[in-house]
Amino acid sequence: MQVMTAVLPASTDVLVVGAGPAGSAAAAWLARAGTDVLLADMAVFPRDKTCGDGLTPRAVGELTRLGLADWLRAHTVNRGLRAHGFGQTLELPWPGAGFPDWGSAVPRTELDDHLRDVAIKSGANAIDGYKAVEVRWSGDRVAGVVFRAPDRTKHEVRCRRLVVADGVRSPLGKVLGRSWHRDTVYGVAGRSYIRSTRSDDPWISSHLELRDEQGSVLSGYGWIFPLGSAGGGPGEVNLGAGTLATAKRPAEVAIKPLMRLYAEQCRAEFGLEGELRAEASALLPMGGAVSGVAGRNWALIGDAAGCVNPLNGEGIDYGLETGRMIAGVLTEGAGPEDLGVIWPALLREHYGEAFSIARRLAGIATNPRLVAALGPVGMRSDLLMTLALRWMGNLVTDEDRDRAARVWRWAGRRSLAHDHRPLFS
Repeated sequence: MQVMTAVLPASTDVLVVGAGPAGSAAAAWLARAGTDVLLADMAVFPRDKTCGDGLTPRAVGELTRLGLADWLRAHTVNRGLRAHGFGQTLELPWPGAGFPDWGSAVPRTELDDHLRDVAIKSGANAIDGYKAVEVRWSGDRVAGVVFRAPDRTKHEVRCRRLVVADGVRSPLGKVLGRSWHRDTVYGVAGRSYIRSTRSDDPWISSHLELRDEQGSVLSGYGWIFPLGSAGGGPGEVNLGAGTLATAKRPAEVAIKPLMRLYAEQCRAEFGLEGELRAEASALLPMGGAVSGVAGRNWALIGDAAGCVNPLNGEGIDYGLETGRMIAGVLTEGAGPEDLGVIWPALLREHYGEAFSIARRLAGIATNPRLVAALGPVGMRSDLLMTLALRWMGNLVTDEDRDRAARVWRWAGRRSLAHDHRPLFS
């Protein structure tokens, strides 16, 4: 087993930049396959990350692959989604099918620190507090990455292959040529924490109808994810709000004030106590709306590659999945010269249909008038909302043969045929 190193090594086979779920999963799987891997991050762990903290069955499935099911069950476990809106409240159990029938929620400060520890225990070297600032090229291949140390000195690490998992803004991805296309739907979201008497609620709650102080419907949504109780008293929930936007229809909502208004609207029903803390917000490129995700011997994964679900803002599951997928590519005989072709094609194969149709549906949600018109129709039908939960969570596998899965895949294929720009390109 390797340990966290105090200094950067001079070289490594695979360098993974970014130790969130995507990077740590990639490092863990690579190390378990016997690869020499270094996992580097600019932050000092444990560190916070703006996130809803929710773990859908898709994420639970990936964490179970890593051997973390028991660790997850020691945290809060939820049965599904409680949807609120337009005079209705529906409890929608997770559908199961090809995924676990339960979800969870773990603060990212704890989740990411634990996943990084899993990577280290799997055999990866790791270092934190070093920021990747430059790339050294050898022709069209990455030969090394230059890091800035806490004391501002620079150090280069040579590598045969590079995996970039440095989040939605992906500063190293930009150096490599990554571009985010804002003409495609993206998210603007904020999260906070607050004490709640319902911190052990077995359902995560999502409010699909948000209204401003004047009572007008907004093109946004709110969530309350229970995080479990602590010490016998009220625990906390992750409370957040988000909206969807495009370059043509930018977000006109101030997220943090909206989040505070939403908290006051929910205070009595959810037993919220005190004030919001750790308020933070972020922009979310979604649905593969990025180009430049791979080159001869390098690849972007997770949020850096735009692998965020346009319908629910979930990115942890895709981070974990793409971490495992890139590890498989790098350990199953694909040469470095193949990544620029193989990786975008593999992302489109796995996520193209779901992300394409999800982007179109999310585009509808950027129009408050359509939300106000269609919301009541959907909320009056348990069947429609059950289908929506499965589709919004992308809880459909290639092996599923039921009608809902067939409709989702058919819609995805039709949507792909009308995309003016292929995903991940």
